[in-house]
Amino acid sequence: MNPLRLLLSLQRNIAGGTAVETALLLPAFLTMILGGIAAGSIGFTVSSLNYAVESAARCASVQTTVCTSSTAITNYAASKYSGPRISPVFTYSTAGCGHTVSARGTFSLNLVPQLLNLPLTATSCYP
Repeated sequence: MNPLRLLLSLQRNIAGGTAVETALLLPAFLTMILGGIAAGSIGFTVSSLNYAVESAARCASVQTTVCTSSTAITNYAASKYSGPRISPVFTYSTAGCGHTVSARGTFSLNLVPQLLNLPLTATSCYP
C-alpha cells in the first residue's frame, strides 16, 4: 500500500476520536473540580474560625453576663464554630490589646498520593 494513501485514510478516520479527547481532558477537568471543592472547604473553615473567635472576643468585652469566665468564653467560641470537624482548640487571654481569643486546628486534606495536614489559626482581639 502506498504510504500517502495510508496517511490520508488515517486522517479521514475519526472513529474513537471522542474517546481519546475524553481520556486526555478528563483528568485535568476532575482535578480542577476537586481542587475547587477543596479550596472552598478550606475557605469555609477559615471563615468559620474567624467568626467564632471574633464573636467570642466581642462577647468577652461586651456581654459580661454571658461570658463570665475563660471557660465560658471558650465554650461560647466553640458554640459559634460551624465549620468542618477539625476539632479546633480555643484559648482566651487578656494580654495584649484587651480580650483576645485564639483558635487553632488542623485541616486534613486527603489527596490520593498523601494526606496533607494544613494548620489553621485565627486570633481576634476586642478592647
